[in-house]
Amino acid sequence: MRPHGGYAMAARPLVARQPNERLQALIQEAGCSNAGLARRVNVCGVEHGLDLRYDKTSVARWLRGQQPRGRAPAIIAEALGRKLGRTVTIDEIGMANGKNLASGVGLQFSPTVLGAIEQVCELWRSDVGRRDFLSGSSVAASALVEPSRDWLISAPDPQVSRSAGPRVGPSDVAAVRAMTQALTDLDHQYGSGHVRPVLVHYLNSVVSGLLAGSYREAVGRELFATVARLTELAGYMAVDTGQPGLAQRYYIQSLRLAQAAGDRGYGGYVLAASMSHLAAQLGNPREIAQLARAAQEGARGRVTPRAESMFHAAEARGHALLGDVRAAHEAAGRAVGAMESADPAAGDDPVWIAHFDEAYLADELAHCHRDLGQADAAARYARQSLDGHPETRARRRAIGHVLLATAQVQQREIEQACNTATRAVELLETLRSNRGAEYLDDFQARLEPHREEAVVREFGARLDLQAAA
Repeated sequence: MRPHGGYAMAARPLVARQPNERLQALIQEAGCSNAGLARRVNVCGVEHGLDLRYDKTSVARWLRGQQPRGRAPAIIAEALGRKLGRTVTIDEIGMANGKNLASGVGLQFSPTVLGAIEQVCELWRSDVGRRDFLSGSSVAASALVEPSRDWLISAPDPQVSRSAGPRVGPSDVAAVRAMTQALTDLDHQYGSGHVRPVLVHYLNSVVSGLLAGSYREAVGRELFATVARLTELAGYMAVDTGQPGLAQRYYIQSLRLAQAAGDRGYGGYVLAASMSHLAAQLGNPREIAQLARAAQEGARGRVTPRAESMFHAAEARGHALLGDVRAAHEAAGRAVGAMESADPAAGDDPVWIAHFDEAYLADELAHCHRDLGQADAAARYARQSLDGHPETRARRRAIGHVLLATAQVQQREIEQACNTATRAVELLETLRSNRGAEYLDDFQARLEPHREEAVVREFGARLDLQAAA
C-alpha cells in the first residue's frame, strides 16, 4: 500500500476547464485558421522581443480553456486585433483571468504602451455600453495618487510606432485635434450634459480604430498627445455630469497616454488641473497639494511659466482647504509670479494651457481665499475673474458669480449675495452642468443661517420654481 499516492492524486485540480467560447467567436470573426492565428501570434511576439513557437495544437489547447502564461494573452489579443482592424482586449479573448474585471477598468497606469491602448479602449467601450459599474463607482483619492507616482518614476516609452492595421497619418491626427477643439467650445458654452455622449461615441468608434492602426514613430507620438487631451476632456465632462468615479478612470488613462506621447508637461497638467481638482471636489485636501507637487516635480524644466502658474495655483488650493494660511499664500505668490513672467508674445505656450489666463488664475485664487475665510480678497479675485472671462465661458462665469456671492455672504452682504447668485442661476438655466448645480447647493447651505430674511426666502423660491420647471 502506498499511503501518499492517493494524496498526490487529490492535490491535482479537479476543476474541468471551460471551453473558451469568446476566443472561438473572435477566430471565426477574423476568418483565421488555428495554424494562421498561431503564425500571427509568433510574428507579433517577435516585435515584442519574444520567441514564441505556437502551432495549431497550441491554439486548440487555448480553445479548450488553457491559459498561456506571461505576456502571451496580450500578444494573442494584439494579433487578432490586427486581423480584425480594431483593438481587441484580453477580456474579449477570454483570458483576462480576473485581471480585467469590469470594476478595475481604467484604474491602472499600464506599464506598456500596448497595455495602455487596451485599457483605454476597454474604458471607452464600457462607457458607451453604459455599464453600471462605471457611473455608480465610488472614488478613492488614493487611486489618483498611485498613478501619479507611477508617472513620476516611469521611464519614457522607447517606441510607440505600429506596423499593422490601417495606415494613420498626420491628417488623421489633425482631425482628432479639430474635433477636440470643437467639443471643448461646445462644452464651455452649453455644459457637458449636451456634449459628453457625442465625445464618448467618437472615442469608441473612431479614435480606438486609429490607436489600433499602423503609424510611424512621430505620428504615433502626436496621436497619443492628441488622444490624451480628448480623454482628459471626457474626464472633465464626467465630472460635469456628476460621475466622479468615471472621471477618475479617464484622468488616469489620459496621464498614461501623455506618457506615451513623451509629453511630461501635459502629464503635469492632467495631475494639477484634472486630478487635483477632482480631489478638491471630493474633499481630499491633502491629495490636492500632493498631486500638484507631483506635477511640478515631474514636469520641471519642461513647461512654460503659464503652466507653472497653474501648477502652483492648484497647490495653493490644497493648502487653503487644509487651512494652512502660510503655505497657501506662498504657493499663490508663486502662481502670480509665474503668470507675470509669462510672455504672450513669445507664442511658446502649448495649446492645452493657452486658456489659463489671468481670469482663470483669479478664479483659482478666489477659491483659495473663500476656503481661508478671507472674504474681501475672495470677492476681489472673483470680480477680477468675471471681468476677464468672455461670454462664451458661460459655465465659468456662472461659477464666478457663485464665488462672488459666497464672498458677499461671508461679508454679511446678504441682499447683494442673493442678487449676484441670481445672475449665476440665469446662466445655469442655459447650461446642463452638474458642477454649476453643486456650487449653487454649497451657496444655499451658506445662506442657511440667514433663512429668515425676506431676500433669502425669495431666492429659495426662485430656485424651487426652476427645479419644478
